[in-house]
Amino acid sequence: MTDDCICATATPMGNGGISVIRLSGKEAVAIAAKVVRCRKGSLAEMKSHRLKFAEFVAETENGAEVLDEGVVGIFRAPCSYTGEDVVEFSCHASPYIVRRLLEALVAAGARMAGPGEFTMRAFLNGKMDLSQAEAVADLIAGESKAMHDIALGQLRGGFSSEIEDLRQRLLDFVSLVELELDFSEEDVEFADRGRLRELLREIAAKVDDLRRSFQTGNVLKEGIRVAIVGKPNAGKSTLLNALLHEERALVSDIPGTTRDTIEEVWQIAGVKFRFMDTAGLRQGQDEVERMGIGRTLEKMRQAQAWLYLFDMETMPLEAARQEVETWKRRLWADAGGDALEAMGNMPVIFVANKVDAVGRGAEWVGDTVYLSARESLGMDLLEDALRELIPEMPDANAVVLTNARHYEALGLVKEDLGRIFEGMESGLPGDLLAMDIRSAIDHLGLITGKILTDDVLGNVFSRFCIGK
Repeated sequence: MTDDCICATATPMGNGGISVIRLSGKEAVAIAAKVVRCRKGSLAEMKSHRLKFAEFVAETENGAEVLDEGVVGIFRAPCSYTGEDVVEFSCHASPYIVRRLLEALVAAGARMAGPGEFTMRAFLNGKMDLSQAEAVADLIAGESKAMHDIALGQLRGGFSSEIEDLRQRLLDFVSLVELELDFSEEDVEFADRGRLRELLREIAAKVDDLRRSFQTGNVLKEGIRVAIVGKPNAGKSTLLNALLHEERALVSDIPGTTRDTIEEVWQIAGVKFRFMDTAGLRQGQDEVERMGIGRTLEKMRQAQAWLYLFDMETMPLEAARQEVETWKRRLWADAGGDALEAMGNMPVIFVANKVDAVGRGAEWVGDTVYLSARESLGMDLLEDALRELIPEMPDANAVVLTNARHYEALGLVKEDLGRIFEGMESGLPGDLLAMDIRSAIDHLGLITGKILTDDVLGNVFSRFCIGK
């Protein structure tokens, strides 16, 4: 455990009912005692996991100033979130009170915590592994039930146990390979090569399954990006407002009103969708509109699906299909390889708008939804069509990869496994074979923090909020 004591607010700053300030470190109780007045007993005498009503004070030139009355709680090491002594103050959520209380704690010997420092101490003190620590950040940031369930499962160690099982199986085997080196003169074989091949196939299959799950996990974490595109005045902003059930985008009969992209999030079937309202697709009439159309094209490249909206009064469906192919070819002009293939496979939902104006009812036929965005007619059918974009949800107990760092580490493991297979086929000596197996073990250890670098630690915990 580190010697210094850190403090931070664990709740968002701003006016509210209660704020929680957290203090962690070897001297947490002693420092807290300098800013707490208990009506009965003292903090030093408090047992762990107890609460006490108290006054919070700050030393000034004129003596102690009472800042607030509230509740103080103690969680003694190692039975705390960080594994250190932790003191938590529940005070009224006045920004003035919170600021003064933090200043009082710093004056008493603490320092302000950095981003994620409480969770980093929990990791360093063995309260959780690195993948569980990352799950804390995902749980805080999760905006959908699906992402919440995955993050909670990872926090409880579901993903960690999968990785540790793979790592331990390789460790057991490499130990036998290395034991052979001690008996090299007797030409004995403790590690059955046939069993090693079988083990490698099992691990490779598991690694491939986890890597494949990343596509689903990334969708659940980041959401499905859907670009709403079409000609000016087709009703794109009206459609966005109807999807969100609020007046989010400015609506006007003047063509070219939308000159910048508007991005909003909405959940459908527990999955986050990122809808991007874009400028109308046409030749820009002025520099600002041309810039807006340029941004539209960029959002179309970034999207995972398009809603192509067209006005039934002025454009038939076949013309809309031709228009989409034209814009795909324009985007392809700057793309190559995988980008070209991805653009060709881009899912497109055609949205035939203004059915009320042509006397037609709402309907969903194939890849086309007929609706009226202005009258919110047929919006339920559009939501049903959007549900088709959601990948197959994993089983409740399935492990789903959501972290790009984990995905990259498993990619290195896959490369290691490939080298081990090649080495066995070519009769690689045991000492060199052991090096490749150790490399796979180390790359698995990067995920859980068994193998650690300062760069990895800094990158992981810099994404956290201060106070967590």
